[in-house]
Amino acid sequence: MQPHAAERRHLERQITYARPIFMVLALVNLLERPPADRGPQAVLFVTVYLCVSLVLTLLQKLQWIGEVPLPLPFDLAALAIFLFLTHSVVAFWFVYLFVALAAGIRWGFRRSVILAGIVTLALLVRTVIYGPLAWGAIFSWVALSTGTFAAGAGTSFLASRQRRHAAEQEFLAHLTGLLEVERGVAESLRLVLNELVRVFDCDEAILAFRDSELERIFVWRLRAGDNSPLAPENLPMSRSDGFLLDHPDASVCWNQLEGAGDGFGWNRKDGRRLKDLPRLPRPMREELDWRSLISVTMDVGGQPAGRLLLGNARRRLLSVDLQWLESIVRHLGPPLQNLFLLRHIRAHAIEGERSRISREIHDGILQTLLSVDIQLDVLRRKVLTAPEQAVGGLSSLQQTVRNETQELRRMVTDMRPLHVQNADLVDLMQGFAERFRNESGLALDLLVDAAELRLPDRICRDLFQIYRESLHNVNKHAHASHVVVKLWQNESRVVLVVDDNGEGFSFAGRFTGDELDRLRLGPISIKERTRSVGGVLTVESTPGHGSRLTVEVPLG
Repeated sequence: MQPHAAERRHLERQITYARPIFMVLALVNLLERPPADRGPQAVLFVTVYLCVSLVLTLLQKLQWIGEVPLPLPFDLAALAIFLFLTHSVVAFWFVYLFVALAAGIRWGFRRSVILAGIVTLALLVRTVIYGPLAWGAIFSWVALSTGTFAAGAGTSFLASRQRRHAAEQEFLAHLTGLLEVERGVAESLRLVLNELVRVFDCDEAILAFRDSELERIFVWRLRAGDNSPLAPENLPMSRSDGFLLDHPDASVCWNQLEGAGDGFGWNRKDGRRLKDLPRLPRPMREELDWRSLISVTMDVGGQPAGRLLLGNARRRLLSVDLQWLESIVRHLGPPLQNLFLLRHIRAHAIEGERSRISREIHDGILQTLLSVDIQLDVLRRKVLTAPEQAVGGLSSLQQTVRNETQELRRMVTDMRPLHVQNADLVDLMQGFAERFRNESGLALDLLVDAAELRLPDRICRDLFQIYRESLHNVNKHAHASHVVVKLWQNESRVVLVVDDNGEGFSFAGRFTGDELDRLRLGPISIKERTRSVGGVLTVESTPGHGSRLTVEVPLG
């Protein structure tokens, strides 16, 4: 796994800053030794190397040049030259450890180990050539070789771990970025599962999620290379053992599922190895046609609620792969939980909106149409006996139909999708206020602190919907003559207030949205819209004297 461009730049800056530090250490070691023990021109060479490192660091720090790192072959050539210039093994080690650090970051651990072996052999050959040839020195040679190789390999290992960590963090951030509410659950999960199939080089990925409220198992299944829309299977709880296995805390890897199998795993809570590994039931194994499996439990709210399964890997999976999958699932748990939660909130909001529209049609237009039908039947019988009364009745019915047509047109207009942005919110509110005054005949004062409004588009959209629906409710139910709407924002919140002098609600007092839910009172769709943006709804009612609706949405 390779780090992202931003992470690579960060690692290259570490190499740039580390180079002069190690050169200073090598120079200090040389200067404290007698001149005869330093080696010919060793001090001059390290000084020039240090100056080049400092100049390069300064130029990049001042941004006079871009991210132009010294190529690793330059440092390798410098190391080779310094090996034959200096007599100090310690000074050479400082330069060597820096090269091992740079190689570990740029090349990874395996190639760096080869480099450590070559440098160790070169140092041993140089020591044998320039040192006395005696059997008593063999122990010193072995110690020197072992120490040189271990120091270089260890430094390269730490550097490669840092490189791997940077790449893993970038990958986790990338996966989190794929879980977007606007994409929807299905598309977000398709992108995430596709990335996991690619990284673990397997044929298929499955995410199984248990919904305790519905008592169902939802299964998202993706095959490698499949870019079609992802739709979940809705299965009964009886299928839970097949997808969730029979051990909710087991992290399991089977490299071979057939026969006795070849697998390993542990309890994710305490890390203890499992003696009896959970396996896929045979019917499900045959249905999926999986030869291998790696699987980790997914938590929601601190409790096991699902499982991620990857099948038919094209390589042998190791413990480090299972640990990496555990890290991915732990990282994805909170954003997945938020995604599912928002999905539920949206579903409730949609149901609330459907209920509101159903009530409006039933209590309004449908009742009017039934009344029109009855009156038409009466007028039909009067046409011959009392034509003047029939004409007057028809005129009245015509006005009724016009009124209901206008109301139906308003409902259709309100149901159209809105694209409200921060820059358009005030204009839309003012335009609707003007239309509301003309159609309802009510006095409306709209007070907006437009200079301070800086809101996300999604909050703007829901606030406008709440504002529009509140005014419709006032016009239809409150029997008010005057409405005052205020909208303002400070550093921490945005507040919308709708105040009328009508009859008020059927209750008296001040209640929050949650309290209204418990009492089964208040405007349902407004409560749901307020929750969808993380806001708090408060309703104050004084029967016979009006009501006040306040919506507060925290920012940041």
